[in-house]
Amino acid sequence: MGTLHTFLLILVGLIGSRAQEDLQGKAFVFAEASTTAYVVLNTAQQQPLTGFTVCLKFYTDLTREFGLFSWATSTTDNDILILRSKPTLYNLYVGGTAVSFTVPSRQSTRPGEEKLCVSWESATGLVELWLDGQPFPRKGVKKGYFIHPKASIVLGQDQDSYGGGFDASQSFVGELRDLYMWDRVLTADQISLVWDDSTLPDYLINWRSLPHDIRGYVVVKPFLAPLYSAQ
Repeated sequence: MGTLHTFLLILVGLIGSRAQEDLQGKAFVFAEASTTAYVVLNTAQQQPLTGFTVCLKFYTDLTREFGLFSWATSTTDNDILILRSKPTLYNLYVGGTAVSFTVPSRQSTRPGEEKLCVSWESATGLVELWLDGQPFPRKGVKKGYFIHPKASIVLGQDQDSYGGGFDASQSFVGELRDLYMWDRVLTADQISLVWDDSTLPDYLINWRSLPHDIRGYVVVKPFLAPLYSAQ
């Protein structure tokens, strides 16, 4: 019995912590830079994506580059990638091609939570980025492209290959919460509802019912409410 118990403990450590739960009021805490700490998400999407919106909130004091959300397929590692290159520069990759958004620097030297939404649609190729409720001028990339549904979806790392190829210098260190994804572009009014914690239909990824696997040093904790106001 002791041998079996030890084997099960080792197995759990190898495959990570698997759960599906309502994470309202909680955050994933990525505690240190590494190539082994990340969260794997699962969806039931069966058809190619012709559009999407991803919204999330994160809290970090990093000034270097890091990946937040990575959707990789067997043919394209950056089919969708949300990458912050520096505090004033965000990149969204679609089908391996990036579009960049320059945002104002924060007035305070203290870190504050950032509330981010990005969207893209195939018909026009237009990309929208919203940061802390502020929309930035739309740009275009990969018009007519379709995103493959059979993907490895990872939080906290930039996949350079399907399910791997991580670089510690691009890993996220901080706290991430309230992640939602839809297979369509949300309207401005719907973006506002997201930040007011209202419920929208037809989630592709839903923080309130999130199938996920935790790998490595990632901890689920209540978010630090007093510290999360934007500075």
